[in-house]
Amino acid sequence: MLPYAAYLRVYEPLVAFSPAERVSWAAYAEATDRPRRASALHAEHGEAVRRLLGVSPTPAPAQESPNAYLRRVEDVLYVCPWQSRLRSWLAFSRLRGTTPPKLMERFVPAAVAEQTADDFDRFKRRSDSAALRTHIRSSTWHVPTAWFVPFDGNERWLVIDGESPQGGTTTTRNLIYVTSMAHARRRSARALQIIRRQVGEVAVTSEVEDVARWLEEFHPHSLVELDYGGIVNLMDAETLQADESVAELAAALTGLEKGEEDLAFAMYQRVILRWRSIQLLESAN
Repeated sequence: MLPYAAYLRVYEPLVAFSPAERVSWAAYAEATDRPRRASALHAEHGEAVRRLLGVSPTPAPAQESPNAYLRRVEDVLYVCPWQSRLRSWLAFSRLRGTTPPKLMERFVPAAVAEQTADDFDRFKRRSDSAALRTHIRSSTWHVPTAWFVPFDGNERWLVIDGESPQGGTTTTRNLIYVTSMAHARRRSARALQIIRRQVGEVAVTSEVEDVARWLEEFHPHSLVELDYGGIVNLMDAETLQADESVAELAAALTGLEKGEEDLAFAMYQRVILRWRSIQLLESAN
């Protein structure tokens, strides 16, 4: 929920939810006061900032978010719940597990940290594995290489300073890929097969495998979305237009498959160097 973050999302069809949830999400889709797509990221970020900048920081909201991202395709409603509380708990657990206690106290008072951890432990004890599954993954300051694998270059949807309905131009920027779950799983399986056969068990192998395993947790007729989110604000219009990371990584994999090592290396390097330069902005003055 940080301003410079990208998102990998899964939208499940209504049939994937329980009967009570189907009724709830169908009603939500018809609501006129729900956050719309254009403002949803801003709303999520604002909610997180208000919690963390309070007199006593609150690492996770007291209740789970009732909101979701929605898509409609041929009259089928697809739902991607925000799950703000669960995602906050998971992020807090990772931070706490990798931060020295003395440093952690500078971010969150010890008593608040303990209470947050206890709340999450209680939730896990009374929940099944499905309740701990997040529909959204986020990454700050870059898009992980493995996230490009489930998509095809032709699924790219780019908007830069488009025309507004009222006339003039907007400053809205979006770079999004959307595909079916069937395509996402097939591409991920193919990538794993190629990498293991040609390269072996390297870091990117486990990263692609992690994404592939995550995708297997959802309904087979779901949609998968890669959203550059706030990352687009780190890239000027020319850089965004030139960003063909999905197509370049696909070309690298095809090169590996055909034994064209030079092509594979060149395409992979283009992706790695592009995102390394963007990620370095995190530590820039």
